[in-house]
Amino acid sequence: MMAILKRCEENGNLERITDEDLGWMRVALAQGEVALEEGEVPIGAVVVKEGRVLAADHNRTEGDRDPTAHAEILAIREAAGVLGGWRLLETTIYVTVEPCPMCVGAIIQARIPRVVFGADDPKAGAAGSLYNILQDRRFNHRAEVVGGIMGKASAELLRRFFRNLRDRRQDGGNSTDKETCSEG
Repeated sequence: MMAILKRCEENGNLERITDEDLGWMRVALAQGEVALEEGEVPIGAVVVKEGRVLAADHNRTEGDRDPTAHAEILAIREAAGVLGGWRLLETTIYVTVEPCPMCVGAIIQARIPRVVFGADDPKAGAAGSLYNILQDRRFNHRAEVVGGIMGKASAELLRRFFRNLRDRRQDGGNSTDKETCSEG
């Protein structure tokens, strides 16, 4: 049985976390920052194989007017294109927030064996918080899940986004996304 490592920053449980993992999470966080600047929910994802980035992207649901344009889906699509096939074996996906059921479904279909995420998502998380689809034995593929890596920084991105959204609503929507989202 594969274990889920949760809240690694808080409990010091870092035995499966490498400096490389932290570096790739920083790349995912940078993608989340881009999403924030674009007025998107600030989630970033990176697919890595053998120490190189296959794909990195961020949420684009608003800009693309596409409910499936989540960071994970976009990064998986791009990585499949780079590899020339849909099986993303021997890869790791790094994502700033715990994947939702749709994204976890894509991870399973792509055969990604390892998922590393930052902040838990108690309302829609499907990698251990609300559901644990990635380790459900009824599926033909399961993934190792490591959660809580740079979780505080990931959660802070979300807080900034929703604070900015509330401020815009109170402002009557007069601020532009760029002006509001660039505030710290």
